[in-house]
Amino acid sequence: MRAYKRLFLISARNVFAYRMSALVSWIGSGAFLIASFAIWKALLGDGSIGGYDWPSMKAYLIISWATMQLGGAGLEWRMADRILWGEVATDLTKPVDYQKARFAEYLGSLTLELIAITIGVSLVAMLTGGFAAPKQPLLFFASMLLVIPLKFMFMYLACMLCFWTSNYMGVAWAKNALIMLFSGGLIPLSLLPTWLATPAAVLPFASVTAAPAIVYLGQAGLEVVVVQAFWVILLWFTARLLWRVALRALTVHGG
Repeated sequence: MRAYKRLFLISARNVFAYRMSALVSWIGSGAFLIASFAIWKALLGDGSIGGYDWPSMKAYLIISWATMQLGGAGLEWRMADRILWGEVATDLTKPVDYQKARFAEYLGSLTLELIAITIGVSLVAMLTGGFAAPKQPLLFFASMLLVIPLKFMFMYLACMLCFWTSNYMGVAWAKNALIMLFSGGLIPLSLLPTWLATPAAVLPFASVTAAPAIVYLGQAGLEVVVVQAFWVILLWFTARLLWRVALRALTVHGG
C-alpha cells in the first residue's frame, strides 16, 4: 500500500509541475463549455426539447463537462509511450501490481482536475443563477465517484492496444470519439435517433455521463448506479485478462 501511495503523490506533483500546460487545456475546455451553453440556450429558449428545458439542460451540460475532464492529465500518453517503446519492461521488475500502480497514478493526476472542476462549476453557478439540488444527492455522489474508475478503465484498455500497434494517436482519437458520442457527452442519449440511442444505452460508455446526469435529474435511481458498478468490475477484470495476453506480445528493442 505504501508503494501505491508514493505513486499517487508523485503523479500529483507531476501535474502541478506542468500546471501551465494544464491551464491551457482548461481554457480550451472552458471555451467548449461556454459554446455548449450558448447553443443550447438558443435552441431551448423558454421551451423544451425531448423533455429537457433550460434548467435541466444546464445541469446536464455541466455534469457532462465535468465527467469529460476526468482524463488523467498526461498519464494516458506516458503510459502509451512506455508500452510503444518497450520501457514497460522496467515496470515489470517493480514489486507492484501494474494495473493498480497505474490506477494510483491516475488518482494522483486527478488532483488538479478536481480543483479545476470545482472552480468551473462554481463560476458557472454564479454566472447562470445556480442549479437545482440533485433529486437524489447520495446516489448522485456515488454515481460520480464511479465515473472515476470507469474513465480510468477506458484509458487503460485503450493503452493496452499499444502492444499490438505502432502508434497511439488513432486509438486515442477513436476512444475519445466513442466516449463523447455514446456516453451522452455530446448530446443526451434520449435525443439521439432510436437506432443509435438503443445500443448506446447498453454500452459501458453511458455510465460515464448519461448515468450521473439522469440520477441528478431524478430520471433514474439505484439501478443506474448498480449498472455503473457492474461495468467497473467487469472492465477491471477484463483489463487484467488482457494484460496477461498483452505480455506475450511485448517486444523490447535489442531482444
